[in-house]
Amino acid sequence: MSGYANANLMEHATQTIEVGSKSFAAAARLFPPATRRSVLMLYAWCRHCDDVVDGQELGFAAAPVAHDASSELNRLYDNTRRAYSGEPMRDPAFAAFQEVALGHAIAPRYAFDHLAGFAMDVNEARYETIEDTLRYCYHVAGVVGLMMASIMGARDELVLDRACDLGLAFQLTNIARDIIDDARIGRCYVPSEWLLAAGIPPDHVALPRHRAALATVAARLVDYAEPYYASATLGIAALPLRSAWAIATARNVYRQIGIEVKRRGPRAWDQRVGTSKATKLRLLALGGAQALASRVSPVRAMTTPALQRRSGLWLRPGRVGAAG
Repeated sequence: MSGYANANLMEHATQTIEVGSKSFAAAARLFPPATRRSVLMLYAWCRHCDDVVDGQELGFAAAPVAHDASSELNRLYDNTRRAYSGEPMRDPAFAAFQEVALGHAIAPRYAFDHLAGFAMDVNEARYETIEDTLRYCYHVAGVVGLMMASIMGARDELVLDRACDLGLAFQLTNIARDIIDDARIGRCYVPSEWLLAAGIPPDHVALPRHRAALATVAARLVDYAEPYYASATLGIAALPLRSAWAIATARNVYRQIGIEVKRRGPRAWDQRVGTSKATKLRLLALGGAQALASRVSPVRAMTTPALQRRSGLWLRPGRVGAAG
C-alpha cells in the first residue's frame, strides 16, 4: 500500500480540484469529511490521467517536452493494475486512487473503462453520430459518475444508471462549452452529422464565419443533455443527505453552464463560460432544497418502475433493456 501520509494525499487532492474544476470544487465542500476525502482522491486520479495523456498540468498546457501519448497511456493502464494489486504507489495520484478503489471496492472495469476514454483521444476517434459522442461521454464522465456513486454507497444498478446519466449530462455540457478550445487542438466531439446539417465542415469548426451556425449546434447539445439531467435527479433520493446536497448542487452548476452557453449564442466562446460566486451560492441553496425534498417526496420511495423509466436514453455497457 501507499507510504504517503494521509494529510499529504488530501492536500494534493484538494489543490488538484481547486485548480482543475472550480465548478465541482464548490459542490465537493458539501460532502461529509470522509466522503469528501474519497471524492477528491478519485478526482485527483481522473485529472492526473487526463493531464498525462494530453501533456498538460491541471488542464493547462505544460512546458513543451517530448510527449508520447501512447506510452503514457500504457503507463496509466499498468499503474492502475498495480494499484488494484495493492503494490506501493509512488505517484500521489495513484496512491490516492488506490486508497479509494480498494477502500470502496470500486469495480476495476470502471477504472479501465475510464482509461478507454483517453485511448479514444490517443487513437483520434471520430464521432459521426450522437451515439458515438455518448459512448465517449460514458468513458470520460459517465463511468466517473458510477465510481463516485460507489463511494457514496450506491450499489443498486438502477441507481447507478442515474449516476451515469449525470456524468453524460456533464460531459455534453463540457463539449458544448469547449467546442472551440477542443478544435484548436485538433479534437471534435460534436457529431459530424450535426455539424454537416448546420453547414459546418467538421475540420473547420473553429473558423469565425461558422460561429452563428455553431451556436445552434451547441444549443442542440445543451438541449440533448436535459433528459439526462432530469434522469439524474431521481437518483439523488438514494444518497445520504449531505451527499445528495453536493450532487444536486453540482448538477445545478453544470446545467447552468449549459444554459449560459445557449444564452450567449455566437458569443459563447469569446471567453470560457462559468458561473459567478453569487450564482453558485444560489444554486447551492437550490441543491439543498432539492436534497431535502428528496427525503419527503413520494419519489423517496424509489420504486423500481420509477427508476426504470429511462425511455430513449443511452444505455451504459451491460445494461441492455434498462431504458424501460
